[in-house]
Amino acid sequence: MKLGCAIEYAGRTVDVPVEKVKWLESLGYDSVWTAEAYGSDTITPLAYLAAHTERIRLGTGVIQVGARTPTMTAMQLATVDQMAGGGRVIGGLGLSGPQIVEGWYGTPWGKPKDRLRDYVQIINKIYAREGYLEHDGPEIQLPYQGPGASGLGKPLKSMLHFPQKPAIWLGTGAPEMVKMTAELADGWLAFGMRRGNVDTFKAWFEEGFARAGNGKGYDDFEIQGGISVTITDDVKGAFQANKPFIALYVGGMGHPTLNFHHKRMHREGWGEAADRILELFQAGKREEAIEAVPDEYVDEGALIGDVDRIKTRWRDLWEDMPYTGVTVRSQQDEAYELMADLVGAKDSAGD
Repeated sequence: MKLGCAIEYAGRTVDVPVEKVKWLESLGYDSVWTAEAYGSDTITPLAYLAAHTERIRLGTGVIQVGARTPTMTAMQLATVDQMAGGGRVIGGLGLSGPQIVEGWYGTPWGKPKDRLRDYVQIINKIYAREGYLEHDGPEIQLPYQGPGASGLGKPLKSMLHFPQKPAIWLGTGAPEMVKMTAELADGWLAFGMRRGNVDTFKAWFEEGFARAGNGKGYDDFEIQGGISVTITDDVKGAFQANKPFIALYVGGMGHPTLNFHHKRMHREGWGEAADRILELFQAGKREEAIEAVPDEYVDEGALIGDVDRIKTRWRDLWEDMPYTGVTVRSQQDEAYELMADLVGAKDSAGD
């Protein structure tokens, strides 16, 4: 299994940890991931990292599709990829939510499933360079012919060629969106898959592969999970330290009627706890919402404990998950080293 790392994106200033990423590359880490909300963007840090690294893949986790046209996203990803030597960039795309899409970017939420399908299809057409770019989708049309159009738009073909095109992955979680990911994309940024529902997600993948109609299967598709790792003798204390983040996302991220993290916790089999966290958080009872996060839920989605406990739980609960990679999040250098040892990342890097 390959390992990834993620860099901070929600700070007051931009700080790209170049030396840390170079160190993780030397440990055999396969990918580094950036993100965006309504502060720093997700692509610029990857261009900076491309100049300071040699082989680690450069992923966006995720580009908010409301922030850019699909053509601009394709251009930016391809530009960084060619500057990085080719074959290193992963364009992870996601919808975000209506509060950011309409409140920050000033674009309509519309029909998100249709928009994401149009978006990926357009990018794939650009990279294929099989003809002049035209698209007549329910959400996006090229050339544009809607309100305010001059009528002078014409189909174009990218001047840039793509001997190695950036990979396109999607961050999705709802059934139809996961199926669409398997149908159209090169990979999936896992959202809501745990041991108890793997078979459900596999069924969605396989339906999507069948829709692709070209013999596509798991060999043509990557799946990137995520895991928080804390080496400690105080397991209960570490559980508690993880709860405020979970409570914030499940209880307060997005509109109360459209919170994807709340829906994800339901899909993971923790619906009753998710509803209670949301109820308390929205009532202004944040401390009670934090306490409502079950210890077992935290433990199920992380590796916490001394080295022996982490090794055992990795072997029993994570090693056979259908991930091709996992993004490690930790405040401890020794945790990153431990994970590299567990998966044999250094040996893979040597190959």
